[in-house]
Amino acid sequence: MRLPAIQGVIDRRILVNYRVDADVVAQLLPPVFRPKLANGFAMAGICLIRLKQVRPVFVPLPVGIGSENAAHRIAVEWDHDGERREGVFIPRRDTNARLNTIVGGRFFPGEHRHATFDVRESGDRLHVAFESDDHQARASVIGRIADKLPQESVFKSLDEASRFFEAGAVGYSATHDPARFDGLELRCKTWTVRPLDVEAVQSSFFEDEKRFPKGSAIFDCALLMRHVEHQWHTREDLCSQPFRA
Repeated sequence: MRLPAIQGVIDRRILVNYRVDADVVAQLLPPVFRPKLANGFAMAGICLIRLKQVRPVFVPLPVGIGSENAAHRIAVEWDHDGERREGVFIPRRDTNARLNTIVGGRFFPGEHRHATFDVRESGDRLHVAFESDDHQARASVIGRIADKLPQESVFKSLDEASRFFEAGAVGYSATHDPARFDGLELRCKTWTVRPLDVEAVQSSFFEDEKRFPKGSAIFDCALLMRHVEHQWHTREDLCSQPFRA
């Protein structure tokens, strides 16, 4: 049995985005998906999100929990009943909340691994890092709130980037069953992003040359969201041929 929906507040969300050779990304995806392109590049990255007041939709405040979380994600398209759909494929989720590792994939979509997070925020400067307990995933980003995207970004404007990532509200996560993917939809009450001027970024996932040959994955931009009321809604599982990360 799974809860139909939960609600809460996105206290802080950083989307760390890489532009990647589309052919490389295609080899990493389950057969049901194909890369969604932005000006000829596949887009992949890490969502670093702090949630607060998370609870089932039928539970009022002040009940609710908070957590730091990370999701590796790839922008994708797929076909359903003859129509093109778009969203993200999530090969891995990590969290600092033990509860999330217990209920994720059981009572709510999304299997999580436990990780330790290091978060430091001062004024307009942010530093968010994590490393998983199994030492298979680690990442960090340091940056300041900015007025515009990096000049070398594939997106011509902040509005173009915002629209691209807003369309990725539906995510399908890898599970212990390599042929089944948990479906989850994010519904935000508002959608506003700001650019981050990134001073340093590191990711064991994107720096793994077995996945991404040298030069095939390049940091593109980072976006910040704050204080967003939201809901997570369960979507039907998606089945495909077996997937191996």
